[in-house]
Amino acid sequence: MGISIQFSLYLLLMLGIGYYSMRKTKNNDDFIIGGRSLGPVTSAISAGASDMSSWLLLGLPGAVFAAGLVDGVWISLGLVLGAYANWYVVAPRLRAYTEKLNAVTLPTYLSNRFDDTSGVLKYVSTAVILFFFTLYVASGLKGGTLLFAHSFGATEQTALIITTLVVVSYTFLGGYMAVCWTDLIQGLLMLCALVFCSMMAFFAISGSGVDIAAVNPKAFHFTTTWLTGASLMAWGFGYFGQPHILARFIGIRGVEDVPKARRIGMSWMIVCLVLSVSIGLIGIGYNEIAPMAGVAGPDGNKERIFLALVSALFHPVFAGFILAAVLAAVMSTADSQLLVLTSALTEDLPFFRKFDDKQKAWISRFGVVGFALIALIITATSGGTILAMVGYAWGGFGAAFGPLIILSLIWRGITKYGALAGMIVGAVTIFVVKNYIKIEGEYFYELLPGFILAFIAIILVSLITAKPGEETLQKFDESQT
Repeated sequence: MGISIQFSLYLLLMLGIGYYSMRKTKNNDDFIIGGRSLGPVTSAISAGASDMSSWLLLGLPGAVFAAGLVDGVWISLGLVLGAYANWYVVAPRLRAYTEKLNAVTLPTYLSNRFDDTSGVLKYVSTAVILFFFTLYVASGLKGGTLLFAHSFGATEQTALIITTLVVVSYTFLGGYMAVCWTDLIQGLLMLCALVFCSMMAFFAISGSGVDIAAVNPKAFHFTTTWLTGASLMAWGFGYFGQPHILARFIGIRGVEDVPKARRIGMSWMIVCLVLSVSIGLIGIGYNEIAPMAGVAGPDGNKERIFLALVSALFHPVFAGFILAAVLAAVMSTADSQLLVLTSALTEDLPFFRKFDDKQKAWISRFGVVGFALIALIITATSGGTILAMVGYAWGGFGAAFGPLIILSLIWRGITKYGALAGMIVGAVTIFVVKNYIKIEGEYFYELLPGFILAFIAIILVSLITAKPGEETLQKFDESQT
């Protein structure tokens, strides 16, 4: 009963924010980027929360619990370096350039950046977003399904439906402002949950005499082959191409707010990653002292380690608040992704041009519902782990958009056909490597070759195709000042 009360209060707060934001949402631009009005704190924490998702509380601790530090250390290092470079290089330039080009979505930015009157860049980039983001939303719904099934003993089908309804509700109401304000609360809640869980779990095994290294000899080993290490660190490349993170850069109040947002966002991220990895390690020792049902063993799900520790260590009243943080992690990413999906629908496809801004805002709302239903079906029929599902979508965006976004902001010589080649090569490489290329004994993340090949394709094709027009080059030069 206690947990149910905490969850209910939390959901009512989220819906209240959604309703308040709805009253301030006047048109589709407000629904999609909040009128570029949010300050550095909200932008930074909401970017981090929408980035980390249930992967931070479920996927990463589960990977460390299963395989030790090798995955946690190298993935975390790559993510920190990639996120910092994204805030430092991409954020200020993208904020300035999108305002100059009057672009509120990534496909519109690419189309306007290259004066693409044919619309091919907008349609291809929209297709990439629709495909990979639907898979990404499905990974978030899977995290929520684990949460509700674990907390309330619900069937997976019931838990999946509840998760979908929760995420859709306030995103439908308030759009970008609701998403960012709820993400701020959710990001802080995720941080508190990691702090309390790691402390309580550490105190629980202190003095017990348990030797984590003896329980799992691989626990503290983080050395690996160069290919596996490079592939794990390649997760950091993904930051440059994530539309839901780039949307925070587009929607921040001004370029002058970016340095403060970078410091806040990176501090939040580093602390959260360290604590998440620690929970995976401590969980190895705690499970040896008090085996946790449903976690270890051939039929166990290691991604439940955080949930199991919370249930074992906390009073039900307090556990409700902690478990609400997992719901926060699920919601903070899924809501952002649904918003990008529906913005691509209304802003970047030609079918809705005849509607006015208010009508588009309502079409965007119902687009949230439609894409959530598609993601629900994918989740219900997929047997993959959260980490695997996130990795596929993260890699797809990182390869298709990452090199293109970087070069479009720093190189005046990039051409429309170079941009198109990069998107296609990146997306196709992800699909081919993911499904057809395996290297025995190695972890070979498809984003590593995808990012490199897309980068090369953009440069080579740009060098052999017609140079951009003077007006395009003038806009680029003005954006650099």
